[in-house]
Amino acid sequence: MAVTAADPKKARASWKTRARRWLLAPLKHLFLALLVVWTPLAVYYSNLPWAWLRLVLAVAVAAFSVWALWLSRRPRMRLAFAGLFVFVLVWFISIPPSHDRPWQPGVAVMPRAIIDGDRVRITGFRNFDYRSRDDFTERWEEREVSLSRLTSLDFYISCWSVGPFAHTFVSFNFDNAPPVCISIEIRPEVGESFAPVPALFKQFELIYVVGAESDIVGVRTNHRNEEVYLYRIRTAPENARRLFLVYLDRINELADRPEWYHLLSNNCTINIVRYANAAGRVGRWDIRHLLNGWADRSLYDAGLVDTSLPFEELRRGSRINDAARAAGDGPDFSRRIRESLPGER
Repeated sequence: MAVTAADPKKARASWKTRARRWLLAPLKHLFLALLVVWTPLAVYYSNLPWAWLRLVLAVAVAAFSVWALWLSRRPRMRLAFAGLFVFVLVWFISIPPSHDRPWQPGVAVMPRAIIDGDRVRITGFRNFDYRSRDDFTERWEEREVSLSRLTSLDFYISCWSVGPFAHTFVSFNFDNAPPVCISIEIRPEVGESFAPVPALFKQFELIYVVGAESDIVGVRTNHRNEEVYLYRIRTAPENARRLFLVYLDRINELADRPEWYHLLSNNCTINIVRYANAAGRVGRWDIRHLLNGWADRSLYDAGLVDTSLPFEELRRGSRINDAARAAGDGPDFSRRIRESLPGER
């Protein structure tokens, strides 16, 4: 049989079609698998008040999803799954956050900022006196600072385990007042604690804890036994002031309207980067914004911290646990944790 010139073209087209299917098939199955995982989890972490019912419904949804997408050969079952997914998605989106829950004491008060020209008055300023991580005297205060006296910005990484995940937060420094520390956190209810999977499914509201470093830093170094690193940020005072105002605006927005914390899109480090961008930061997205236990290396690579030392030496010198434990809850806590930091301000 004669071979025509069109045959090689048909062969190449057929090969491209098979290659495309070979490449797309795993992506398709991965996408469907993510839907099958997300849908029952969204049901389980929904706002139904009965845990047993949520568990039963989640198991039923998972079983039906697997059967409809992979075991059944009927196209209508895939349409049925699509309808179920849309129903759960709309339900999930409609679950509202709230300020009215039985909050743990450390997050019971939402802060607010009153800005009057150069003066900033902060209410709901946390300054607890800790005897242990769970034994403390509550102190909610008001603090007043002047924008014109804001001189610098510091960045903290608090590591609760070895690995690429940590908690990050910042302090704004004034030449006539103690630092104002702001930590973006979950707002847990009584009996709740942070867990990564629930943090993807509207289980925690968001709060900006504004307080004294002897509280926000000291509870981590002295009572939770987290490894805490403090870095001086290289930036002009006017940049720090712009960032402070961005934070204050968000604090007031959150006091007026609750939001959900989200592990990937509304967390500590992502929001720090987002607000730094709003304040004029120039830079690209970095995977270390998510793997935030390595955020200090990202700052080092960007030249935003002291680069006169090798990074590992800078990191060793930036660990403040020993200084914080020596300082205790004294009034000079902020000064003492900075005394031995490498580099100069």
